[in-house]
Amino acid sequence: MATPSEKLAASLEALRALQARGIVAIRSADLSRTHRERLLRSGFLHEVMKGWYIPAREDQSAGESTAWYVSFWSFCAAYLRHRFGEAWCLSPEQSLSLHVGNHTVPPQLLVNAPRGSNKPTALPHGTSIFDARYPLPDARAVTVLDELRLFSLPAALVRVGPGFFRHSPTDARAALAAIRDASDVLAELLHGGHSTVAGRLAGAFRNIGRTRIADEIVRTMRAAGYDVRESDPFDDVPKITLPTRERSPYVNRVKLMWQAMRGVAAAGFPAPPYGPIDPDAYLARVDEVYVADAYHSLSIEGYRVSAELIERVQAGEWDPDGDADDRERRDALAARGYYEAFQSVRGSVAKVLGGEDPGAVADEHHGDWYRELWAPSVTAGIVRPADLAGYRNGPVYIRRSMHVPPPHGAVRDLMPALFECLRDEDDPAARAVLGHFVFVYIHPYMDGNGRIGRFLMNLLLAAGGYPWTVVPVGRREEYMAALELASTGQDISRFANFLGGLMQDNLDGRSPLGLDP
Repeated sequence: MATPSEKLAASLEALRALQARGIVAIRSADLSRTHRERLLRSGFLHEVMKGWYIPAREDQSAGESTAWYVSFWSFCAAYLRHRFGEAWCLSPEQSLSLHVGNHTVPPQLLVNAPRGSNKPTALPHGTSIFDARYPLPDARAVTVLDELRLFSLPAALVRVGPGFFRHSPTDARAALAAIRDASDVLAELLHGGHSTVAGRLAGAFRNIGRTRIADEIVRTMRAAGYDVRESDPFDDVPKITLPTRERSPYVNRVKLMWQAMRGVAAAGFPAPPYGPIDPDAYLARVDEVYVADAYHSLSIEGYRVSAELIERVQAGEWDPDGDADDRERRDALAARGYYEAFQSVRGSVAKVLGGEDPGAVADEHHGDWYRELWAPSVTAGIVRPADLAGYRNGPVYIRRSMHVPPPHGAVRDLMPALFECLRDEDDPAARAVLGHFVFVYIHPYMDGNGRIGRFLMNLLLAAGGYPWTVVPVGRREEYMAALELASTGQDISRFANFLGGLMQDNLDGRSPLGLDP
């Protein structure tokens, strides 16, 4: 007779077979009742709605949102395909956001479907699908991206309302910048006789500096007998000109985000201290804050460390192969990696204090910080040596976050764009706030992004004459919520105010950073 562990192993094998076929949205018919109930009890399966499930990790409770956010887009694609076959398409607004790399999980996914129910279908964690009984565009105006049926980019631009340009200006401008030639949108405009939309798009293209496309839309529509009156649907004019040869919508989106956020980011920060900086004195203060910085930064990431452990590791009095259990060994290795990375960052700070450009220093050195962070774990055999090779080669997800970081293929374009933004930014507060935010928004590594992001922030603070500042673990939820709002809502104010408040306390000598025993 099979033991309970053998029975669970058989159920896990059935689940693995489904996942090997790329199935994320699991229907009741895909698994036997016995397997299904066993996997549900063990936490390897979560119910989305009656008859539909998603795989999960056993260490995530039924109320944990991460498994759902990770599965959201694949689940919706499979569910909609089951209900409507190919007779559905995401809304023009949602299509545009996905075209430009915005994979944030929406509270409500809007779907056009001729057989739609005109009512929402509730999904976990406050999300839903609303299938509106709208007609579909012609087949030529539909494209498939990651199994999601979308309006093509030109078709979506023609069909979105004017509100999209005001409420989602970053996505709208990134979408416009992805259009290479007026003919892409003219076919859609002429096919439907969209004279009002033509005027709006001409004004939108002119807003981002694509005057040639704007002029061609107006001339062609008028030549076809339409009365076109140009109007700008945006509320403002961007202060940057997007390069016409940039083919990555992800890069354009990050540059637009930076430009839109920089003023708010700077406004939430105190003025930098005045007077010349003594590099030796500054680095001595950095050394003094090391234990507190390591304790709080590692604790934010879920490691169980103490001041005593950090000091022992710092002094080299540690034995990763001693009597510690797996968890204690992992924590000790993380503490050792943090110490080595901190020393590398300290060297980078010295270069910045010596007058080198902080963006260039960060560009050149951030890979060293990452390698030092994980080198002890590689030596101990916990992390593969190949994981130190560089940026991630697969998808990564942030626990409990609706923000989905860009695909790994975009990271190699995005990181040079980040460092270009850092080199071009002349406001030290905006540079520090946005440098940290955009780094973790991109999430270039499989792990360690938060720690590297805080290292980067402090390097950039040093360049502005600000002191090294620690994010306390006791304010972790506030910190993560501010990052989430910036990532999913494009609102940097809360994050800027959070960091600005920490800096003001630091400058005023009000930075109690207690260490738990």
